[in-house]
Amino acid sequence: MEKVNEHELEYRGGDSGPKYLFRGPNIDWGVLRFLPGQELGYHIHERVEETFYFTRGAPKMIVNGEEYRVKAGDAFRCEPGDKHNIINDTDGPIDAVFIKHIYDPKDKKDVE
Repeated sequence: MEKVNEHELEYRGGDSGPKYLFRGPNIDWGVLRFLPGQELGYHIHERVEETFYFTRGAPKMIVNGEEYRVKAGDAFRCEPGDKHNIINDTDGPIDAVFIKHIYDPKDKKDVE
């Protein structure tokens, strides 16, 4: 058993970015916060499935060239090989939960 408290952990960028709650041995699990103008960056995973669940804000989610305007409560599951990005083009912060399975921290590949 493992227990964490999100409020005791830091975002990668200090006040924004990903914040991992659990890393391995079977999944990566955490939360994202992007401030206005920030984005995740286009990337793919060769073996990892990645799911996003949005809890606040209305960013743009782009998957394989298709753009979606997100609303709180939306969930997206990206299969291995799906090129994806989240862009906060709004005037407020956005929050989401992410889950990656299988655990393979070296599987991410940045793409244009």
